[in-house]
Amino acid sequence: MQHFRVTSFLFTVLGSLTLALSASANSSSTLTINVDGLRNRKGQVCLSVFAASIGFPSKTTNAVQSQCIKITDTPLRVTLGQLQPGSYAVAVLHDENNDRQANRNFLGIPKEGFGFSRNPAIRFGPPKFAASAVPVKGSSTNIQIQLKYF
Repeated sequence: MQHFRVTSFLFTVLGSLTLALSASANSSSTLTINVDGLRNRKGQVCLSVFAASIGFPSKTTNAVQSQCIKITDTPLRVTLGQLQPGSYAVAVLHDENNDRQANRNFLGIPKEGFGFSRNPAIRFGPPKFAASAVPVKGSSTNIQIQLKYF
């Protein structure tokens, strides 16, 4: 009888652990991004979400999610789903002429608005991934990105 109780207890504990591990492995989060500071409603806003520094912030092929959204309201609110808990950096472009590119003048200065998660100071070029990374955990995370124009 004692052997049965121990075995039953072990199966209960192992079953609970397996259930907890599979639930956390299958859980995903949503990231809601509030884009503030749009100077007009022309064009679209393009967002790219990166899980690592490779390609951040401009190589959208390295992004885990990337999309462009027509501007309907200001501030613009975008919710992205199916993200595994972890650190992500978001790059945003106000693509005023709908060409999906960050247009620059002859000096290389951006002609369109841009922004990054955590709103880091922009010195000489884009920020590093670590300066823009935000933790995404739980069922939902909300961030605010303030666009900059030169």
